[in-house]
Amino acid sequence: MINIDMLKFDEKGLIPAIVQDVKTGRVLTLAYMNRESLEITLKEGRTCFWSRSRQELWRKGETSGNVQRVVDIYADCDADALVVKVDKAGPACHLGTDSCFEQELFSTGEKPFDLGDLYSLLVSRNEERPEKSYTTYLFEKGKEKILKKVGEECTEVIIGAMKGDREETIYELADLCYHAMVLMVSEGITLEDVKNELASRHVIDHKVKQERMQ
Repeated sequence: MINIDMLKFDEKGLIPAIVQDVKTGRVLTLAYMNRESLEITLKEGRTCFWSRSRQELWRKGETSGNVQRVVDIYADCDADALVVKVDKAGPACHLGTDSCFEQELFSTGEKPFDLGDLYSLLVSRNEERPEKSYTTYLFEKGKEKILKKVGEECTEVIIGAMKGDREETIYELADLCYHAMVLMVSEGITLEDVKNELASRHVIDHKVKQERMQ
């Protein structure tokens, strides 16, 4: 593990810090730290930077309330730049946007699939109920229909896996994930709720049958 003494601050005593949302992986901002602000960050567990324009320490969220709780800090291979992974409360940019990097310079138009995007789409389908949409159909039929589809897809996954058909199993797992997320939206359960539940299970690698206490 690297320590502060091994870092290479520039001639002004600064080191660039790329701040990244630990939950989404999105780059939030590029700021600078000096040794003192980095020590404060490590001690307080929240980001503290050095403002080059004001020439003073800058605790993120001190006035706005948009505090960034530090989860991890990594140095690059040359030890002259940092990646600071944070759990943020509110917008990261002083303009009120989620990230400072909102102005597009170039894009191929390609975007990798993301479960968060699918969840957001399902939420909008539930709110807007567009016609001729299968998702709309499920929401309008209600919980009983959604639960029936989840059960059917579970069975299809089992059949595919028992047959040893990898492609079919993947296909059916995707169907199951989709219908499970429709159920989540219907019940007001978020992806964050599920992530937090999984994170709380410290015995996840043990063969322990988890049952609700009666």
